[in-house]
Amino acid sequence: MKPIAVILSGCGVFDGSEIHESVLTLLSLSRAGVAYQCFAPDRDQRHVVNHLTGEVAEGEQRNILVESARIARGEIQPLSALVVDDFAAVILPGGFGAAKNLCDFAVAGAGCEVEEDVMAACRAFTAAGKPSGFLCIAPIMLPKLYGEGVKGTIGTDAGTAEAFTQMGGAHQDCLVTDIVVDEVHQVVSSPAYMLAGNVAEAAEGIDKLVQQVVAMCQR
Repeated sequence: MKPIAVILSGCGVFDGSEIHESVLTLLSLSRAGVAYQCFAPDRDQRHVVNHLTGEVAEGEQRNILVESARIARGEIQPLSALVVDDFAAVILPGGFGAAKNLCDFAVAGAGCEVEEDVMAACRAFTAAGKPSGFLCIAPIMLPKLYGEGVKGTIGTDAGTAEAFTQMGGAHQDCLVTDIVVDEVHQVVSSPAYMLAGNVAEAAEGIDKLVQQVVAMCQR
């Protein structure tokens, strides 16, 4: 099968892609024998967070693509270069970068908007009949991407689930070790670190998501 595209949002749970989730996704794809290519938007991230203190590093700027290259070991392309015909599916790991750099949910809540390049890429996969996977907080974009009634999960957090519903999505509570599948839109989601207490718990749900996405590609 064709490779799977992985869209990253920086490097680090508080201002970019969640590193464990990203690496576990790549590991699971590799173990499944599926090639992958990482992509990220080529623009500055919303802000920079000192991951030791949890505080915003005032006056510091970092580029999403450059930071994401740390996770991808330099093997990454700008999101603008993603050609949907070249890939079987797309997966978006979580981390607050998904809610800050791929959309603005972190500041706008249910009134958020998805960045145009992210919107175009994700909708193109669905239009082509190809599956998508969303981890952790990334599924909060689903109602904006796919419209009324799309099914997805961010786990069991009541406030985030309520925002998902307000935006028109059909939220389903889900254990960290499980997935939610929307067959109509061919979208798979899993809570990952929205619920995970450790990396092993996150890995179980991520493995299930990757296995489901790969299976949908092979139908």
